[in-house]
Amino acid sequence: MTTRAGFVALIGEPNAGKSTLLNRMVGAKVSIVTHKVQTTRTRIRGVAMEGEAQIVFVDTPGLFQPRRRLDRAMVAAAWGGAADADIVVLMVEAHRGITEGVERILEGLTEIAKGRTVALAINKIDRVPAEKLLSLSEALNARFEFARTFMISAERGHGVADLRKWLAAELPESPWLYPEDQIADLPMRMIAAEITREKLTLRLHQELPYQLTVETENWEERKDGSARIDQVIYVMRDGHKGIVLGKRGETVKAVGQAARAELEEFLDRKIHLFLQVKVRPNWLEEAERYSEMGLDFKDGN
Repeated sequence: MTTRAGFVALIGEPNAGKSTLLNRMVGAKVSIVTHKVQTTRTRIRGVAMEGEAQIVFVDTPGLFQPRRRLDRAMVAAAWGGAADADIVVLMVEAHRGITEGVERILEGLTEIAKGRTVALAINKIDRVPAEKLLSLSEALNARFEFARTFMISAERGHGVADLRKWLAAELPESPWLYPEDQIADLPMRMIAAEITREKLTLRLHQELPYQLTVETENWEERKDGSARIDQVIYVMRDGHKGIVLGKRGETVKAVGQAARAELEEFLDRKIHLFLQVKVRPNWLEEAERYSEMGLDFKDGN
């Protein structure tokens, strides 16, 4: 029996649907999905099995024009993820077409593509008529020689099985890289922090999503099979702390309940989740916060 295994990097602009596609491929919620751009900060890997092949997905932060240190570190992580992969899949939103951001990614691809297979996935195909899809596909293929083009809807699942089969066949022959039952190589502490951060992002919308980070400080296994998880939400100013806590602590309580429910479903066991909010004015400039997020602080220079 010939087994195949390798890394596939999904790249694209923020909100192109990379996390949705990853979750659909893996069949479990590994990468955080919100309607906020820039929610994937780390190269979360999801592992999908397809026949005798093991596809390890590197989900990269969206590629965009960086302005701050955190942005620069995220963009470096995205290109780094692509450079480490056997196959790169560029995701483009059907209804947005070739934006300025896509133009920049196409320029960067030429460098990254050397020695690896690059495919194109046009996502959200249910939003545009067929003829528009064809002309977009032709325009993109005229700019770059993609090995294959796939028309997909990550949200609805259209075309995803074809893409997964193709990826499996393209990967190099290799023993599997992970045990079959392991869907993510991120430590559970980090997945737990990401789940809480997602709930905060959904709850607070515009208010301060990028000014906060969540860290799992303590994870205690209990004799009854449950786990106690202590997390700290770091914000940059006292005013932000008030927003996260909400009136009489209602906001943080609601966030905690939503995060706990999802953690229990994800881990299939009882979870006791405790959240604290702390002010750290300079967390965006602290090297250890970056390594907690799986980013390299130096990449932000």
